[in-house]
Amino acid sequence: MPGLRPSSRTAYRFMNLLLIFGIAVVTACSGCDGGGGSPSNAATSPPVATAAPEAASVSRDLEVSGSLRQAPFDVVRKLTVPRGFGIRLYARVSDARFMAMTPSGDLLVSNPGAGTITLLRPRPNDIPQQFEFAGGLTRPHDMVFHRVGSLVYLYVAESNRVTRSVYTHGDTRTQERQTVVGNLPDSSLPELGGTYFHELKNIAISQDNKLYVSIASSCNVCEEDVTSNPVRGAIYEYSADGAQARVYARGLRNAEGLDFLPGTNRLWVTVNSRDQIPYPLDNDFDGDGVSDAGKIIPRYVDDNPPDLFTQVRDGGNYGWPYCHFLPNASMSNLEPVRDYDVNKTLLKLDCSRIDRIAKGMRAHSAPLGLSFLQASNVPVAYRKGAAIASHGCWNCTTLNAGYKISFFPFDDAGNAGAEMDLVTGFVTDPQERSVWGRPVDVIPDGMGSLLISDDHAGAIYQLYPTQ
Repeated sequence: MPGLRPSSRTAYRFMNLLLIFGIAVVTACSGCDGGGGSPSNAATSPPVATAAPEAASVSRDLEVSGSLRQAPFDVVRKLTVPRGFGIRLYARVSDARFMAMTPSGDLLVSNPGAGTITLLRPRPNDIPQQFEFAGGLTRPHDMVFHRVGSLVYLYVAESNRVTRSVYTHGDTRTQERQTVVGNLPDSSLPELGGTYFHELKNIAISQDNKLYVSIASSCNVCEEDVTSNPVRGAIYEYSADGAQARVYARGLRNAEGLDFLPGTNRLWVTVNSRDQIPYPLDNDFDGDGVSDAGKIIPRYVDDNPPDLFTQVRDGGNYGWPYCHFLPNASMSNLEPVRDYDVNKTLLKLDCSRIDRIAKGMRAHSAPLGLSFLQASNVPVAYRKGAAIASHGCWNCTTLNAGYKISFFPFDDAGNAGAEMDLVTGFVTDPQERSVWGRPVDVIPDGMGSLLISDDHAGAIYQLYPTQ
């Protein structure tokens, strides 16, 4: 199908599964005649109202095959999911990070630490067969399939470059890889002294063949990233072959999930905001009778600043490291304020002039993987929105931020609604900091389920509809 230019990684995965397997796009067939033709009552049946998406509310035992029952799955694990869903352990993959469905219906999973990409091929009534799809890579992270002309390419974001290779139906091993964007900053940079907090790269490709690369910050809050070359804490735009580089947006501390709202060139991202933020006001926050301005107060840090889920515009500036946002009850229309560490005494950026964000998420949730579900085959109620995997807080006083899959419903104008929980239960005791899983990515599998990666347990889960 030459010329196919899907707008998001989700759309591409699903559309190609349909093309490869010759599946017609039919969401329900209860009224079809015995010969598989048009629904016999199509002319008389009224339209069926789409049910509203439901939040997680039912505790389910995680279904585990006997061959996968090694720790932490040697005991019963429970997860809370929406009504009408079950959840199973799909596969074990060490350090499972980002995922991509191949056009053949296989699953690719990145392992940055080992420098590998694993391919999982489903087998009837058995756990998936595993292949090492690629090895010898430099901290591979995000992956995107994209068609350019008659060729299907797999793009892989490594810490120091973005490569692509031609993909042929059924491949279990990568073909020859070509560097399309090289010399990306990572911990090997002499100026960084071997330390780069967020060197893993994430990518997206638009329907008009533009490649977007997130170059995250090298530290918590540092001004040198603003003047580095390339700029860090920014998203760069390239042509699909890696040419014509330019800064697309800046002020994004660590944009992990990148995806396009299907059918549009509207790029959305998840952003991890800063840690250890000083109390910004000259008043007594902790009740000890003295001003707390500039102090690190754990109770304040627990709730500030919110992480972000937002559309990103061409030329936008979202404030980091000079500004951050204050949470509010609706996590919408958040107020930007000056950062106490680098923008308090000498005004370096007017925070009233930065771009506003669409939605805040609880501070330190650490949202990572993002997938729009509009072009997927998940249950209809969830097909107009985005699923986000949150890795969870590492430095909160209690582990009550993140460690879950969230869903944001979208309206017809492309605006995000209120966040709702989709899968929770990876934390067994927030006070004792007891946790057995940390979600990284979430993608639709093309067959109606969601796949969830977990680098803490080394696992892939499948959230599947039971009806």
